[in-house]
Amino acid sequence: MLIDLRSDTFTKPTAPMLEAMMNAEVGDDVFAEDPTVNALQEKGAAMFGMEAALFCPSGTMTNQIAIAVQNRAGDEVICDKLSHIYNYEGGGIAVNARASVRLVEGENGLIDPSQVGININPRLDAHYAMSNMLAIENTCNKGGGTIYKLDRIAALSKVAKEHNLKFHLDGARVFNALVETGEDATQYGKYFDSISICLSKGLGAPIGSLLLGSKDLIVQAHRKRKMMGGGMRQAGYIAAAGLYALENNVERLKEDHARARQIKDVLLKAHYVNEVKPVETNILIFSLNDNVEPAKFIDALDQQGIKAINFGGQLVRFVLHLDITQAMTDKVCEVLSELSI
Repeated sequence: MLIDLRSDTFTKPTAPMLEAMMNAEVGDDVFAEDPTVNALQEKGAAMFGMEAALFCPSGTMTNQIAIAVQNRAGDEVICDKLSHIYNYEGGGIAVNARASVRLVEGENGLIDPSQVGININPRLDAHYAMSNMLAIENTCNKGGGTIYKLDRIAALSKVAKEHNLKFHLDGARVFNALVETGEDATQYGKYFDSISICLSKGLGAPIGSLLLGSKDLIVQAHRKRKMMGGGMRQAGYIAAAGLYALENNVERLKEDHARARQIKDVLLKAHYVNEVKPVETNILIFSLNDNVEPAKFIDALDQQGIKAINFGGQLVRFVLHLDITQAMTDKVCEVLSELSI
């Protein structure tokens, strides 16, 4: 029995999801004629109170398109130093938007509204890049699945508007945040200029993300997607998986959170663990004691059929997802409790 905790991107479609994919009605999405893609885009936009949406292969593409169409060459994007758009998108901001990045050190990846104003460059001084966008990630992966709640989002949006900043959400795991807080997704449309949501992580679709925004923004995004090679033809087969995920796999994310907390309780007692980051959703990040080699720790887990990844230095990350059952979670806890390293 393989227990893969490396990422929630390792999920595989369930039998009902595969059936939905096989039965999808399709057309040519480059011509906006794929009915299943159109249905997915309409549903995603409505869920978050936005006017329109665009289906893309990946969250990196939706993020990069949003940044590229809302910034000019020489502009600057403000984000936390742990942000995915900075750390894990191949320097795409520099390439696709020709913009620079201002890194903010928030708390576990969460920026406080008070940090925004002091990181905005003087608008009339040509020595500085033009501060033009504030971007946040909810939940924050490198922060340990930490949540931006709506009150902080509202405060950040207020600051952004006061300083004429575009406000973008990398919502790769936003549904994890929403099911944990019980907040209303439609409220997000009040605060953000653009939103990226992933369907291929905890929701279990094999591929795909949506970019949400105004109709005008999505028109620009459609053109940029084509330029980036993201135009797809009979994409309804994969869009059907996304539709199924939105209709069936959102509420069950709570199970992943509960299992993450179960494992956290074991790690807190483990002699080889130095610290466990706060566990708010489905991501567990913990540091090993200095005398424990991460490679040896991960190898010891691998020998027990458990896969994990080193997250830099002494850090290890576990991610819970729909392919991890309660029996698997119990097995992980047993192994961690008995591990001698």
